[in-house]
Amino acid sequence: MTHKVLIVEDEVEIARLITINLEKEGFDCFHCRDGIAALEAFKQQQPDVIVLDLMMPGLNGLEVCTRIRRQTVGKDPFILMLTAKGEEIDRVVGLSTGADDYLVKPFSAPELIARIRALLRRSLRKIDTEDLQHCTQHFIVNETQRTAFKIDDGKEQQLNLTTIEFDLLNTFASQPNRVWNRTQLIDRLWGDDFYGDDRVVDTHVARLRKKIEPDTAHPQFVKTVLGVGYKFEDEKAK
Repeated sequence: MTHKVLIVEDEVEIARLITINLEKEGFDCFHCRDGIAALEAFKQQQPDVIVLDLMMPGLNGLEVCTRIRRQTVGKDPFILMLTAKGEEIDRVVGLSTGADDYLVKPFSAPELIARIRALLRRSLRKIDTEDLQHCTQHFIVNETQRTAFKIDDGKEQQLNLTTIEFDLLNTFASQPNRVWNRTQLIDRLWGDDFYGDDRVVDTHVARLRKKIEPDTAHPQFVKTVLGVGYKFEDEKAK
């Protein structure tokens, strides 16, 4: 299977080198030099992975990432953000917009390829044999069909979740009332393929809360356990 990679990079020479190395590995690459063109290419091409430069004139990588994560139809791509900055605050901001990984320039081609392949392997860890479903009082999460519903006043409402948001809710719903630390969640969601800052977990939890909590300031379901991690409070359906 050939995977599509959208490269969003305003420096032509860097984009050319990325393209050459990825195409040697069998990836189907296409390139944009600015954020507006990237959003249009995303709609038309539906890439599997977006290699996204953070600092671009006009619409920067943060805004591009945010807008892509807001989309409600089409493919939910993995986003690998590139930047020449190595400060921690830039890494945190990049992840907070929904990036899946973060790579600081200058980087080697083998490292870039390894990270892209690691991102793609995440989508392969799906159970496709028996119909596996987790039901709590307020949620129905079907791991096989990858659908999730929230139950309010007896009515089921389908949730529009990204790949990681679904995997996170599925993990929580599989063992209600269990406390998970970041390391355990990373191992469950990404396994040995994980690169980067473990606070990416906090970012995805915050995004999941926006979609399932009545009040994100006072979470009813995904509770923070100070100094430990997170706990999903919802009883198993009887």
